[in-house]
Formats: sequence, structure tokens, C-alpha cells
Amino acid sequence: MRHARLPDGFGVRLDPTVRTFSDGRVLIGGSPTRMLKLAPTAAAMIGDGYLRVVDHQSAEVARRLLDSGVANPRPMSSPPNQDVTVVVPVKDNVAGLNRLLPALHGLRVIVVDDGSEVPVTTPPVQGERGGVQVIRHDVARGPAAARNTGMAEATTGFVAFLDSDVVPRTGWLEAMLGHFSDPAVAMVAPRIVALAPEGGSLARYEHARSSLDLGRKEGPVRAGGAVSYVPSAAMLVRKRALEDTGGFDESMRVAEDVDLCWRLHEAGWRLRYEPVAHVAHDHRVAFRKWFGRKMFYGTGAAPLASRHRGLVPPLAMSVWTMLAWLLAATGTRIGFVGALATQAVTVYRLRRTFGDLDRPTRIATVLAIQGMAGGAWQLASAMCRHYWPVTVLAALCSTRVRRIALTVAVAEGAVDWWTHREPGGLGPVRHLAYKRLDDLAYGTGLWRGAIVHRSRAALTPRLTR
Repeated sequence: MRHARLPDGFGVRLDPTVRTFSDGRVLIGGSPTRMLKLAPTAAAMIGDGYLRVVDHQSAEVARRLLDSGVANPRPMSSPPNQDVTVVVPVKDNVAGLNRLLPALHGLRVIVVDDGSEVPVTTPPVQGERGGVQVIRHDVARGPAAARNTGMAEATTGFVAFLDSDVVPRTGWLEAMLGHFSDPAVAMVAPRIVALAPEGGSLARYEHARSSLDLGRKEGPVRAGGAVSYVPSAAMLVRKRALEDTGGFDESMRVAEDVDLCWRLHEAGWRLRYEPVAHVAHDHRVAFRKWFGRKMFYGTGAAPLASRHRGLVPPLAMSVWTMLAWLLAATGTRIGFVGALATQAVTVYRLRRTFGDLDRPTRIATVLAIQGMAGGAWQLASAMCRHYWPVTVLAALCSTRVRRIALTVAVAEGAVDWWTHREPGGLGPVRHLAYKRLDDLAYGTGLWRGAIVHRSRAALTPRLTR
């Protein structure tokens, strides 16, 4: 089914960020940025940016647009809610479970008690169509095992996984179910927002910058993309696809959701992030727990890198982009000229690819500029997050590096605040302070994981020609 044709009536719309050239025959966009060449007949089908599937040919064009990441689906139908079972893993969080269950009224729910000190009792039935079943692990086996236990018990075609510290908002399920009218979609995930956005400064930072909140922009889920994974705190999956790929890896206590997403994608399934659907999460806002959780997330990079070679790089860019920024960072006239020269080489190399199209120099220049901008952001983020111990050590040894590091830390934090600012949120100074602590915690976990697993894979950049 993952290779099945899109049904008639299914629509796709070009992403607003996509640039078109040569009368619509060349599309540049997606994440990471890519170039898609279309035949004139295919370009004519898109028209004003929307394509509706009406036959085999339009279905093939729509699939290519979706898989290239330059278009988003606009499904016309969806499975019924009754074809969904909700699985809730829980351990010692009865209060959260009692807060969640009323929001699942009318749905079949399987609660998996993963070794709670006080066993979870069976809640009352929720109406004619709903109901709650409790399954208990006498000994805690971890959230991955708890989810697998619930999935195995489900008899419906779709399974929604919700952690006990979330509460779905109205319409969450319907907004995601429509994506499954595409038979190749295995997973859809909602946007995770703050359950209580008000509070102290850390709560307001988490409201704007939670690791679980993947933003307002819809898109495909794939390694290296804008949305590289979705958290298992809330996700909706096609049960058969999950069974075919072996479910969650029970040996992993962190990043098991990332591992599942990438295994599904490697198996040929499509995954979508749907931010119209909202699920609220009870964020950790006590500093010690918050900092510890960020470190915990960082430790997941090493085991992921061992399972998925080349998919967990702290940096991924072309050698030419890296060289250009390193030359520019010298702050010398020769370095500046060298950086311009490398970009001229990049434009020349790209232009040869587009020689048979209209305005090839313009297309090549756009791609080169986007590559440079993306490279700058990656380098700044890596200096402050993944490689902060190296940055600190270098800054202690060099005044020039110290000035560069301070400038980058402030500039990257300011851009991050501007990008993620929310009404009533933190000002730039406090946001910057928390962002640097956030990066400090994650980077510490990253290096700890690399040392424990004796692997440099999660610290090794991926450079391409």
C-alpha cells in the first residue's frame, strides 16, 4: 500500500515558499532545498499552484510533488473516528491520566500501566462506543514496550499514542485522519503546545521553544528535513505499517520515536506533520527537571547515529559552503576574497546543471545564496549547541575566536527569539539566556552519550561536494 496510487479527488498545493522558474517547469523549495524539473504537461496541471488527482498521470505528478517536499496534501476524505484506538502508556501519573481521559470520550482507549507503584484501576466506561481497558506491566519495561503492548491489543486500523501528560484539543483527531486517505501515509503527528502557557519565565520560554513543539508549518517528516521526526507524546499511526516495521524499539529508552520515524521512512512509508491539530503538553518548568530532560534528549543522538548512519550529523552542508564561511571568519581581505571565489565556483557549477533552462544564472545564484544562509545558521547553532565544549576551549585560547563566539551566541539567540516570539512571551535578553542554557544541556547530553557509547558518529559533520 505504501506504493499505492493517490485516490481521485485528492489534492496537493505548492508550498508558499516554493519558487517557480521557466514557466513553472522548475520548482525550487522544500527542506532541505531541492530543485524539481517538470515536463511541460506536468507543469500545466499545477496551474495556480493546486493539483487535483483525476487520473493516473495526475496521481503520479501529485506523488512526485509530495515526495519532493514542494507541495502539501489536501485530502478530500478520512477514515471514521471509530477506526482509531488510543493507547496511553502511564507510570505513576494517575492525575495526568484522569485529566486526559475525559478528552477521549467516545473513543476506545487502552491504558498500559508500566509498573506504577500503585496499580492503575480500570476507569468507568465512556459511553456506548468508547471504553477504557487497562493492561499492566508488573515491572516497568519503558514507554516503548508499553506502547507496543497497547498496539498489539488494538483491533482497529489506526492507533493514536498519547502520553499521560497531554490533553488533545478539539478536532485533533479529525485534522489528522484525513491524511490517511493517502494509502502511503503511515504516521501523522499534531503540533504539541503548552498546556499552561502562562507562568514564570521558564514556562514562557518552553511555551515558545519546547523541544516537542515543531512549529506552525506543515510538512513531511524525514531525516534532514525541516521536521526530521515527531515526538511519541502524540502521534497517529497506521497499525499495519507499525507492525510491519517491528513497532517501537524496546531497547531504547530515549529517541525511540525518532528511530521509529526513520525506520518507517526507510521502509517507503510517508509521514506528515499536521500543526492544525493541537495536543497540549504539561511541560516541565522546574529548572532542575527541565535541564535534566534536555540533557536526556541529547544522550539519544549516539544510539540513533549507530542505528542510522549519516542521519544524525550536527552539520550537513557542502564543502564549498563550509570553506566559504571558514574563509570569511578569518576577517581578512584575503579570506573575504576567497569566500567570494568559492561562491562564484558554486554558482558556476550549479549553472551548468541548469544550462537548458531559462535564466540559469539566476536559478544558480538563488540556490547558492540559500545554501550560504542555511550554512550560516547551521554553523552558528552547532557552535552554541553541539560543539559548545570545543567553542569554549577555542575561545579560551584565542581572542579572535572569543569575539566571534560571543557575536555568534548573541546573534543566533536574537534570531531564535525573533523566529519563535509569542504574544506575552519573554523579551530577547531572557530568551537568549534560556536558549543558551537549553543548548548547554543538550550539548552536554550529546557528548555524554558519545562517550558512553564510544562513538563519534553523532559528532561527525556530513560534508558533500
